[in-house]
Amino acid sequence: MVTERKGKRLPGGPSQARGHSTRGRILDSAVKLYLANTSGEVSVAAIAADADVFPNQVTYYFGSKDSLFIHAAFLALLHDAERVEAIGHSAGSPELFRRNMARTVLMLPSMPLVVRALAVGTSRPALAAVVDQHLNLLFRQSERYLARLMKQRHWEVQRPMPVETRTFWSAAFGATLLSQAGATGSGSDVDLSGTLTVRGGSPGENL
Repeated sequence: MVTERKGKRLPGGPSQARGHSTRGRILDSAVKLYLANTSGEVSVAAIAADADVFPNQVTYYFGSKDSLFIHAAFLALLHDAERVEAIGHSAGSPELFRRNMARTVLMLPSMPLVVRALAVGTSRPALAAVVDQHLNLLFRQSERYLARLMKQRHWEVQRPMPVETRTFWSAAFGATLLSQAGATGSGSDVDLSGTLTVRGGSPGENL
């Protein structure tokens, strides 16, 4: 009995903390390297070297390279979303908010990565839950941000908040995909701002 108790690790101990630190380093390195090479491949060896870990630790913590890529792509987008939120806060009218949000999102460095991550999740059913987890987090954070801003500015959206955020991000991903696929024109040719229904409390605020 004594031997069994000695062999057990207490939750939250030093070993667990080291594991979280190692996982975080791997993820941060993956974000950095994928952003530096959005259209190409990044090897597990390169990520491991940048994070100062062994290659097998990458698969130990993330299961596969594809899983790590999905985590990294969405983490990069969440980091970029902080910039988007700041630009949204600076808009003086609903019309400026809609226009600035659309323009900024389509220029985010992380958008091509996330579109690729969505494709990976589609082709790998085992990773669908990972994609779903990150999408739901993105939608929830967007809803909270928009709800706070509407309350602060006394603006309103003309449909349920979940529909507003999901429609906006779905259109943004679609515009990025079309641009990556070589469709005529660019993402800016899509009226992304038109997917937002943010309006002021009085007609004059919408200008």
